Amino acid sequence: MTSPSLHPAAGPARRTVMAAAGAAGLAAALTACGSDDDSSAGAATGSDSAGSGGSAQDSSGTAAGGGAALAKTADIPEGGGRIFKDHGVVVTQPTAGTYKAFSSKCTHQGCAVGSVANGVIVCPCHHSEFSVTDGSVKKGPATQALAAAKITVSGDEIKLA
Repeated sequence: MTSPSLHPAAGPARRTVMAAAGAAGLAAALTACGSDDDSSAGAATGSDSAGSGGSAQDSSGTAAGGGAALAKTADIPEGGGRIFKDHGVVVTQPTAGTYKAFSSKCTHQGCAVGSVANGVIVCPCHHSEFSVTDGSVKKGPATQALAAAKITVSGDEIKLA
């Protein structure tokens, strides 16, 4: 005969449960923070691109996955750019006919950048400024450049690569 087990019914260890709860809480916090940043970025971009912003986002909303159409080249002002909050990128045109793309997430504390004008991409949270040419820091507190994103330009259409 075997003796009954002295251990309670098998289940996840307390550490496993606590780690999972912590990870779920972190994920919820990051998601909530990202939503707030996205909505503030949309509001801050109004002066430069409110009129053309809707049409580019509408067309990008119909494309799925990689290769999503972001905008027409005419929608990106020379020396400035546009923020595509749904795709997490900012597309710039530093000089006529040259298009660049960067992450729209500020490297200082992760806020979404809010505007692009006069050769700089500006984060509304702490006013870091980044170059439209290469994403480098023009003014802190950020110390790292915006990450480059891949786009393709075919004819007059700009797509995520």
